[in-house]
Amino acid sequence: MHSMQREKRKKFSMIKSILSTFVAVAVISGQLLISGAALAEAPPATFTPAENWEDYNYFNFAEALQKSLYFYDAEKCGAEAGYDKGGRLEWRGSCHEGDAAIPLENTSLSKAFLEKYRSIIDPDGDGTVDVHGGFHDAGDHVRFGLPQSYTAGTLGWGFNEFRQSFKAIGEEEHMTEILRYFTDTFLRCSFLDKDGKMIAFCYMVGEGDVDHCYWGPPELYPEEYSKTRPADFATADSPGSDVCASTAAALCTSYMNFKDEDPEYAEKCLTVAKAMYDFAVEYRGKHKGDGYYTSDYDEDELAWAAVWLYECTGNMDYIDDITSVDASGNYTGYMKRIIPETFKQNIWYNSWVHCWDAVWGGTFLKLNQLFPENELFDFIASWNVEFLSGGKCKHKDTKDTNYYKTSPAGYTMINGWGSARYNAAAQLSALVYMKNHPERTDFGEWAKGAMEYLMGRNPMGYSYIVGYGYEQGLPSVKHPHHRAAHGSKTNSMNDPEEHRHILWGALAGGPDLNDYHMDSTTEYAYNEVAVDYNAAFVGACAGLYNYYGQGDEPIANFPPEEQRTDDYYCEARVARETKDSSQIVLKIHNESSQPPHYETGMMAKYFFNISELIENGQNIDDVIFSIEYDEQISMQQEPVVYRGPFKWDDAGTYYFEFDWSGKKIYGDRELQISFRAKQDSNYLTHWDSSNDYSKKNLTDTYAVTENVPVYLDGKLVYGKEAPKLEPTKPDENPDGTPPSIQLLYKTGEVDLTKNTLRSTINIKNTGTVPVKLSDVKVRYWFTNDGNSQNIFTCDYAVCGTENVLGSCHSIDNPAEGADTYCEISFADKAGILAAGGSTGEIPFRIEGASDYDKTNDYSYNSKMSTPGDNDKITAYIKGELKCGTEPVKVDSHPLFGDVDNSGSIDAIDFAVMKKYLLGAAELDSDAFVRADLNGDKSVDAIDIALFKKYLLGTLTVFPVSE
Repeated sequence: MHSMQREKRKKFSMIKSILSTFVAVAVISGQLLISGAALAEAPPATFTPAENWEDYNYFNFAEALQKSLYFYDAEKCGAEAGYDKGGRLEWRGSCHEGDAAIPLENTSLSKAFLEKYRSIIDPDGDGTVDVHGGFHDAGDHVRFGLPQSYTAGTLGWGFNEFRQSFKAIGEEEHMTEILRYFTDTFLRCSFLDKDGKMIAFCYMVGEGDVDHCYWGPPELYPEEYSKTRPADFATADSPGSDVCASTAAALCTSYMNFKDEDPEYAEKCLTVAKAMYDFAVEYRGKHKGDGYYTSDYDEDELAWAAVWLYECTGNMDYIDDITSVDASGNYTGYMKRIIPETFKQNIWYNSWVHCWDAVWGGTFLKLNQLFPENELFDFIASWNVEFLSGGKCKHKDTKDTNYYKTSPAGYTMINGWGSARYNAAAQLSALVYMKNHPERTDFGEWAKGAMEYLMGRNPMGYSYIVGYGYEQGLPSVKHPHHRAAHGSKTNSMNDPEEHRHILWGALAGGPDLNDYHMDSTTEYAYNEVAVDYNAAFVGACAGLYNYYGQGDEPIANFPPEEQRTDDYYCEARVARETKDSSQIVLKIHNESSQPPHYETGMMAKYFFNISELIENGQNIDDVIFSIEYDEQISMQQEPVVYRGPFKWDDAGTYYFEFDWSGKKIYGDRELQISFRAKQDSNYLTHWDSSNDYSKKNLTDTYAVTENVPVYLDGKLVYGKEAPKLEPTKPDENPDGTPPSIQLLYKTGEVDLTKNTLRSTINIKNTGTVPVKLSDVKVRYWFTNDGNSQNIFTCDYAVCGTENVLGSCHSIDNPAEGADTYCEISFADKAGILAAGGSTGEIPFRIEGASDYDKTNDYSYNSKMSTPGDNDKITAYIKGELKCGTEPVKVDSHPLFGDVDNSGSIDAIDFAVMKKYLLGAAELDSDAFVRADLNGDKSVDAIDIALFKKYLLGTLTVFPVSE
């Protein structure tokens, strides 16, 4: 066996190609991928190169290599992406965990295939297939086949060539972790029968058209998309020889990279690689890929796999698959695609570069490395780099002046869509060739200059490596086309304006042929990032560090912790404010970004104060609360649950709870609430939101407020609850002006019985503070005309006739027109007369046994048939005269027995007195006077006995009243 292999190598080494510069350049059909940006003829008229851009001089290959790897941490798919699961980026969380159990009906596997192989695809019989892992393709969340396998193979290639560089900067473990994650996924997605023969390979998970409708973090992937997330398979009846061959090559690189440290794992990779290659060879046919990243042919991927399989196994059969010819000298191997035959001096000028759909460049570099004596391999490998260098690396044939046209600044812009990835791939190619041909230092110098351009020495004046030079305060691309780093919660590339996260080490799309670039999230041709973009870039950085990075140091303690922000908070604004109501809009936020995630236990409290209502005799029952708008409902979800009002303190503070528990929230939820105060008994409203804790400092514009505290699963996570206030007695003189009232009077209707006096009063509060009606007394002065009993009756009152009290008293020192007065007072239940309020008209009558002569009464005015001021009726607040002129000074007469000042003498007053005697109640000074029924200046058992007789009807007047 070994001798046969040696003979094949000997025979192969004799194959020579006569190089000729007169042969027309052959270009791979369909692999130029020309985009509109590639054809741009001139930058915008406003484009001015950055000042002194040529002097840019910060080049740290250790830093570039270090950061380049972290892009893959941002692209990781699955539970392991989570920072809490060992991921390296704090802003990435677990995602697409459903890929571990994709329903078979969501796969491309045919019914016939599943009938035959269900036991292999679904061994536990749960109707699903586990194909989790891998990396998102770009800023989207699909795992595309060719870019994924190309990336893994090219990363493995660069690591294999320049492993020492990774070790030197402390990133070897990081790199092997990335490579294993790729190949672990490939192994998981490969299905072999009991004989080790491949029957299926899942090369793609996700659907591009659907996925591209979503612009947001992968952790928040819409549930409706996740439920239908598909998996595409290569099988015998639906081949994918291009993607299978590319994946086989990637598995081979893992064999080479792990064979010394983990031979068992490496052997597993190689076993599957060989089965996958055999499968690709047996079932030729390009993968479908839903129209994304489709290939023009598969010969280059098959050759790429074959050369790696040869390196892993030493089996020349794999090389024969590439280079075999028939007896006539016509190629029958994969090279037939690019070179028809070995005679007629046929060669091939590779004008393209190693990339996801054209891996000839890498293939010939490997062939050149493995068979250095083969001039054809050497020519194609070197000519490609020389051509792409734009002439910086001269062709060996001095007559050959065929070079790629570069930008004005010398940049090789191979294609306008992601030009930097192609440039970086050319750099890797140059460095690998120089490693095999140390004399070609011009290759390394060109790669170094090309990378320095990407690092910042370019007319735009900033680096195309995201976050490169960050620690030095140097500019780099800030707006890569990347959903996770951007972190939108509104499905918009323009919101937020600035990315939430730095996409460390991502190689942005790059400039056009005029050295012009647009650093905009929406400009994907200029600013896209993808796993295949960074693939060769990582290897190029490793090669440049190896040759030119002496003294370069990686960034210590990288990556830095992101600045902490408030994940949870509430914004609020005033929607409407009137005399009797307030409408407030709350917007509760879950802005978690480290990593972003849904919350299901959010709640907020809104605190308000009704002391102004209490001061005016009202209570919490006089507040009407309602929800005017609930965004949850507009999203066709369950409405917010609200609870309350709850009493917070004894000073009038209450709160409502708004509970979103059980609702998945990310971003914000808007809720418009309203408070309206009922009118008091005087038809007045007393709503004053200025003392509401949660409304403090709010305007008609949204602002974050700490006064609407936010809770997560019952725990306060943002803001402050309202302080608990102590109740205070209302300040009756807050602005220095004493309370004042106005008394309006009109004469009553004529009563033909003549034994009745009729009048109407209306009391208005003309001051600035509320007035308790129980503190107000009105005196109507008249002559009793011989009536020993004058009985008061209130005919109507807004506050209730039962709350308007009246008693008539004779005057010891009568004046002209007044030997008696009727004192009108109010029970406590009459309430409070608010500033500006009035009692409304209160008609009353005084009845006697005989006729009255009104004409000589002090307070009577027959001409006042409409309400007006009558200064001969007097009104008092707490005994102090406020209105009118008294005809004579008299002492006030309390209603003895009315201990609770209710306006009536009843069993409640008796009970209060008993509690006082038992020590269970206190009496204020006024109540004490009303309870002293015998006038002996004490309240004791004698007064209780007198009260009992009164209640039993054996006593009609208390001794103190006689």
